[in-house]
Amino acid sequence: MSQYTLDARYSLCPMPVIKTQDKIAQLQAGDILEVTCTDPGALHDIPAWCRINGHLVKESSEHDDEVVIVIQVVG
Repeated sequence: MSQYTLDARYSLCPMPVIKTQDKIAQLQAGDILEVTCTDPGALHDIPAWCRINGHLVKESSEHDDEVVIVIQVVG
């Protein structure tokens, strides 16, 4: 299991989801991806994408103007 980060700040919908999807496609099951965004819609869009695709959102939070979502890659 490895940990990765994705800087999707200053990208507007749907780019944070697309960047997350592209990065997860490069990872292995069990890997952790921490995504940082400034688009507040990502707080709902990325977890919805994870549910549809079977990945696990370990945590999500907002700090100032940034959204941070931690995802565990499944299968």
